[in-house]
Amino acid sequence: MRLTDVVKNLIIINVIIFVVSVIFFQDLRGMLAFHYPDGDGNFQPFQIISHMFMHGQTRMNSLFSSHLIFNMVGLAFLGPALESLWGSKRFLFYYLFTGVGALFFNVIVSYIEINYFGGYPGAVWGASGAIFGILLAFGMKFPNLELSMLIIPIRAKAKYFVAVYAMIELFFGLSGMQTGIAHFAHLGGAVAGLILILYWNKYGSNL
Repeated sequence: MRLTDVVKNLIIINVIIFVVSVIFFQDLRGMLAFHYPDGDGNFQPFQIISHMFMHGQTRMNSLFSSHLIFNMVGLAFLGPALESLWGSKRFLFYYLFTGVGALFFNVIVSYIEINYFGGYPGAVWGASGAIFGILLAFGMKFPNLELSMLIIPIRAKAKYFVAVYAMIELFFGLSGMQTGIAHFAHLGGAVAGLILILYWNKYGSNL
């Protein structure tokens, strides 16, 4: 499926911000990333949205970012079907809603870790929460379409793919085996997406 307008523009914005942050303005990552209000003192309200458009480098001063690539490939493959189904305004609202929902979920989990397990609040960036929201929506709207992972050539219906992926994220989040990744933010994006879709199904949408 061709890239739809919102999907295409989101990809362009993410890529431009990443390139600019690496080549021209290396402090941009710190400005756009979300910082906890009681953390390092760098919190700004706009970071609630801006953190979704900043991605980390695979290596220092490198223009390659697996973080950015995986998120944008996921958006490019799954997003157009949903934008075509919902329309551009509704799709964009869903994308931003799930991204903010993912951050909110991650803040709650981090608060528990900091206050009860001695953790420290780190900066948060990336579109992964919104992408997991997109994945959840795709699984609900196109449950029997087959998906496959980029690295592992295993195909499965979307509804099973989403369920297994969620269990993997929950496992890594609880076990602490894969640090440096906000697994609960990913799950939070899916939960926010589920809540919004159920709301739309019951009450409709004016978008």
